[in-house]
Amino acid sequence: MRIAHISDLHLPGKNFVREWGERLLAELASREPELVVITGDMTDDGYLHEYEVAHEFIERIEAEKVIVPGNHDARNKGYEVFEELFGTRYPLYRNDMVTVLGMDSSEPDIDDGHIGRETYGILEERLPEDTIKVVALHHHVIPIPGTGRERNILIDAGDFLKLCIDRHVHFVLSGHKHLPWMWKLEHTYFITAGTACSRRLKGRSYPSFNLLSITESAVSVKEINVTNGAEKEILREKTPFHE
Repeated sequence: MRIAHISDLHLPGKNFVREWGERLLAELASREPELVVITGDMTDDGYLHEYEVAHEFIERIEAEKVIVPGNHDARNKGYEVFEELFGTRYPLYRNDMVTVLGMDSSEPDIDDGHIGRETYGILEERLPEDTIKVVALHHHVIPIPGTGRERNILIDAGDFLKLCIDRHVHFVLSGHKHLPWMWKLEHTYFITAGTACSRRLKGRSYPSFNLLSITESAVSVKEINVTNGAEKEILREKTPFHE
């Protein structure tokens, strides 16, 4: 199964690059992922007109989607508009191989992230054991190197991290820091996507998204450069998902 993981579009803000946006759509169309996971910050400030542009853009992606809001999307009561246009903030996708659960880590008008003990049960209830388990949220759970002073990590990162490990979650997908990175802890891959089509880049990094290819016995993750389609393999590993 192919899953495209994109994040931090920041439509239609001053840093959004239309050419990169069109390139992103073209790359997704050519690679034909079965699922596209969008880990937040579709908008710049959560305003209605920004949501309308983001919704129109995302509708052009011809694939199943799991979408969660980011801290920028939750601004200015944007969390309400998110639900109107994209539905639940805790979306669920399931097929005979993979279960993908989206979880809202944003809080209104606050950049810090928070899952909250009251929603931990959603993860426990909706991720069955006989599946490859994927959780998608906006905020990173583990600090990302090269991103300066650590901030805006999940307030309850420790508890949520333990929950993911204890529940044998295979992949945790996030965005927020605009810099691709991956950690592996125990048997869980924590994968962060860069910004897909915004100039809000770290150093000489480039707009990108991640492409996961998953089988019952192996996984590969490639970072795709949106500007030219170049691929950088960041993971290839034989993995016993079902132990």
